Amino acid sequence: MTTPPGAVITSGDFQGLAILRSLHGHGIPTVVIDHEHCISRYSRDVQRFAKAPSPFRTEAYADFLIDLAKRERLEGWVLLPVHDAVVHVMSKYKTRLETCYRVPTPHWQIIQQVYVKANTYQLAQKHGIPAPATWYPQNEAELVALDLSFPVVLKPSIRDHFYTQVKTKAFRVDNPDDLLRTYRKMCQVIDPTEVLVQEFIPGGPERLFSFTPFFKHGQSVAWLMARRRRQHPMDFGHASTYVERVDVPELKHLAERFLKAVDYYGVAEVEFMQDPCSGVYKLIEVNPRFWGWHSLAIGAGVDFPYMLYQDMIGEPVTPVAIPQGDLKWVRLLTDMPTVGREMLAGRMSWRSYCQSMQGRKVWAVWSRRDPLPFLAEVVMIPYLWLKRGF
Repeated sequence: MTTPPGAVITSGDFQGLAILRSLHGHGIPTVVIDHEHCISRYSRDVQRFAKAPSPFRTEAYADFLIDLAKRERLEGWVLLPVHDAVVHVMSKYKTRLETCYRVPTPHWQIIQQVYVKANTYQLAQKHGIPAPATWYPQNEAELVALDLSFPVVLKPSIRDHFYTQVKTKAFRVDNPDDLLRTYRKMCQVIDPTEVLVQEFIPGGPERLFSFTPFFKHGQSVAWLMARRRRQHPMDFGHASTYVERVDVPELKHLAERFLKAVDYYGVAEVEFMQDPCSGVYKLIEVNPRFWGWHSLAIGAGVDFPYMLYQDMIGEPVTPVAIPQGDLKWVRLLTDMPTVGREMLAGRMSWRSYCQSMQGRKVWAVWSRRDPLPFLAEVVMIPYLWLKRGF
């Protein structure tokens, strides 16, 4: 019997762990790589692990992947994208990497439309896809000249240029003095041309939705929709902590229109915020990779890692029915402190929390069959806080 090509999982964090468990269940050989200490090293499913350089050292990371393929005989294996920085490398060096691997990430010409948020919002506007009102001041003088209704949000156009240094995705500002002070603070980290000003949509994660497809030839082969009810922190979260499956047909229509406009291929998370005033779902961002809670889809029968793997090696991918029924995803390590803070602030009751935890659940890390990654994650709390802000 011929051994099938394997897959290189480009992170050993909880997102990569879900991919590892999925592919192991299908008998697919895997190698996990990470530039930091990770919980997947403790999984019973891990076969090989390799320490990588930081993907922010783009050329060194590409060189490492090429060397890894030659050293470990991984020619023809599938590279699976997990983090934004890895997507950047895979898209910029796609042609070179494809001499060794099967690379699902599109070329940079496509990825830059979602990697750079200014491009994303301008493309959405061009194609009539609702998005928050956004301004692009090139300097402080242009910022001051804007006619704004507060509050507004300041955010970086390129997340990795900012978040990796300050562990914050965006700032709410409530008046002109706060606007100028926050803008100057951000300009100490990134170029002023990368600072975006955007309308503030109230409602928090209660109104944060995602459409997640495996997208090919202008349409979704399979998909799942979800509401991301809790995140940490709750205002501009680093990552979701509690997610539930929903069915909002409008999300599919809007997301597919955008992905088709950029000729996208692969898995993606398309995020929307519902404006409580108009009810309109507005495009927030597109993540061209496996997202944090993608194991919710696996639990619902939509195995995105295996689908992408199958398609990349030329096997037919069978469309699956839209999953129905109540299903939640929970990352205990971050959800419990998030819930604690909400209760102390009076925004959540013990009863409402217990109600949210009823029904079928997919745990981000915990597995009775494979418990060590969860135990390792608990021990690693100080490390994870220092390195990633969780």
